[in-house]
Amino acid sequence: MTNTQQPVIPEMSLDRDCTTLSRHVLQQFESFSTEAQDLSAIMNRIALAGKLIARRLSRAGLMANTLGFTGDVNVQGESVKRMDLYANDVFISVFKQSGLVCRLASEEMDNLYYIPENCPIGRYTLLFDPIDGSSNVDINLNVGSIFAIRQQVGNDSEGEGRDLLETNAREQVAAGYILYGPATVLVYTMGKGVHSFFLDPSLGEFILAEENIQIPEKGSIYSTNEGNFWQWEESYRDFTRYVHRHEGYTARYSGALVGDIHRILMQGGVFLYPGTVKKPQGKLRLIYETAPLAFLVEQAGGRATTGEEPILDIIPSELHTRTPLIIGSTENVKLVESFIEDRVRREKETAGSQA
Repeated sequence: MTNTQQPVIPEMSLDRDCTTLSRHVLQQFESFSTEAQDLSAIMNRIALAGKLIARRLSRAGLMANTLGFTGDVNVQGESVKRMDLYANDVFISVFKQSGLVCRLASEEMDNLYYIPENCPIGRYTLLFDPIDGSSNVDINLNVGSIFAIRQQVGNDSEGEGRDLLETNAREQVAAGYILYGPATVLVYTMGKGVHSFFLDPSLGEFILAEENIQIPEKGSIYSTNEGNFWQWEESYRDFTRYVHRHEGYTARYSGALVGDIHRILMQGGVFLYPGTVKKPQGKLRLIYETAPLAFLVEQAGGRATTGEEPILDIIPSELHTRTPLIIGSTENVKLVESFIEDRVRREKETAGSQA
């Protein structure tokens, strides 16, 4: 009698397929502590928001009142798109049921949003940009969501969120983004490396794709809106002229922060969003955009700065504080900083000669 050969099961592949987002978060803590279970549940809720938004985006062109503007203007003075509003409502709805998050804050809301029924036990605050790059929605290009989790300090009885304005972004418990494109990708960190997950539509789960992502120390990509060139401070223009005149650099800019950062995280390079003459602090919001991305990129071995100080050291003056951003591979960011340092040195020398 011939022995029947048993099928070979690819154990490593199967183990990865079974590593869902919630399981991975628990593995980060190597325990089933209360903190581990709470953060696993919060990340599950963020994943649910991502699934709902991804589903809406996939059908956006087929549904009425999904594309275009609402006619309203948000606290930033920007016209609100329908997908911005929908995505913001999604995050609120999924966290109303969490029991863990007391406060939400996003660029679409003037003030902190409280969930009173959660506050007696909810010890966390979710900070998020519901749809970044929403101008891309109407033309079917990549967009993303950015998020950060912070532990609430004090009881915030006056509802002012003072703890958010008295600490820097190194106090973030977790941060990450969801990229909506050909596939839906969730990337996160809890201060123990950077990990990516792909949404498997057949399972309805985010499945581990790569652990402990390391951004290349140096890359060829520079990503910036060169349409603002003549509104930049001279050092940024000097850097741009430098990459134009040297081999080995490639321009890539999509108009969606999450997509551009994801490319640089995986391939290396630098993303720049400097301030302008009219807006010296730039356009990007600290607690919803630059701080979460800085936390994540630094965990991957990269660097994030305003050009003058690390993003993670900034204490916001208000909920919607803005910052310039230089972020990406360490060597690329240092190159940009060298042009800024040269400008500062020249200004000091000029001031000294005039004294």
